[in-house]
Amino acid sequence: MAFEKLSNSVHDLNNNIQSYMQSNSEYYKLRAFRQGMKGATSLVRFLVMGFLLSTAGIMLSFAVAIVISEAIGVPSSGYFIVGGFYMIVFVLIFIFGKEPIEKLILRKFSKSVFNDTDDE
Repeated sequence: MAFEKLSNSVHDLNNNIQSYMQSNSEYYKLRAFRQGMKGATSLVRFLVMGFLLSTAGIMLSFAVAIVISEAIGVPSSGYFIVGGFYMIVFVLIFIFGKEPIEKLILRKFSKSVFNDTDDE
């Protein structure tokens, strides 16, 4: 009688542990899927916004180059001045921008991954 009761308790415990492990694994699969989709949608949004911003930047650069060229009177001078400005900005970002850019990216992605208020 006692052995049968103990055997049933162990069997129930085993079933409960298996059930817990299965539901726990399903939870983490869903959570990983959710985080992956958040990352994917953020990437797509970033690419679309980057494309639009780049296109606007190129158009504005051409417009500024044309205005500078007309103001100076030499047709190609505006393009060289705008190109030189972008080269200076590139060099400054290359030299001084690595650490601030890494901090910004880490802060943004850490917020989106670890601050899930609607998770629980």
